[in-house]
Amino acid sequence: MENDQGEEETGISQEPPTSVIVTNLTTDIFDEPGQRAMFERLFQDIDENVTFQYFKSFRRVRVNFTNNEQATQAREKFHMTEFRDEIIKCYFTQPIVLGNREGGPHLQPPQREKQFLISPPASPPVGWEPIEEAEPIINYDLVAAVAKLAPGVAHELHPAEEDKPSIYVHICHDQEEEMEEEDGVRTGAKRRIIQTRRPT
Repeated sequence: MENDQGEEETGISQEPPTSVIVTNLTTDIFDEPGQRAMFERLFQDIDENVTFQYFKSFRRVRVNFTNNEQATQAREKFHMTEFRDEIIKCYFTQPIVLGNREGGPHLQPPQREKQFLISPPASPPVGWEPIEEAEPIINYDLVAAVAKLAPGVAHELHPAEEDKPSIYVHICHDQEEEMEEEDGVRTGAKRRIIQTRRPT
């Protein structure tokens, strides 16, 4: 029961496959119908309903049988035998399992955590792993002090000492705002943008 449950979870059957890959074949089998028919008769004696898939570039053929017993018989009979002056080899096909090892049919997404990326080196050494960067450090005291600064007012940062002068910060006015004197007379105006003359 435990083995059956393990096979169901992984999706991989322990039974032999029903197909065999025949390798190291001569090119005559792929080009000449007579040589191909002679090759197919070797496996049709085991299974009348056998099918073939030819891969000329790799000089191999996939032979599909009705059940795994016939595939096992063909593998034991023709493996390392001579055919057309070549020693052919027979291998069972490897099953292709889609999914992950946790039993789901799809890949699992990565964990939901914020990543501060650090660029890897140009040639990462063996065993290199990405390093998570620490979260940015914000100095809230500095942010609060800057927010208190008002334009037109001098702010003393460091008082004067016997051998050191005092340090003040003067905040400039916005160039776009209008400045007025105490009696209400406008002393400054917004800058006017002069349009560029068109060529004649």
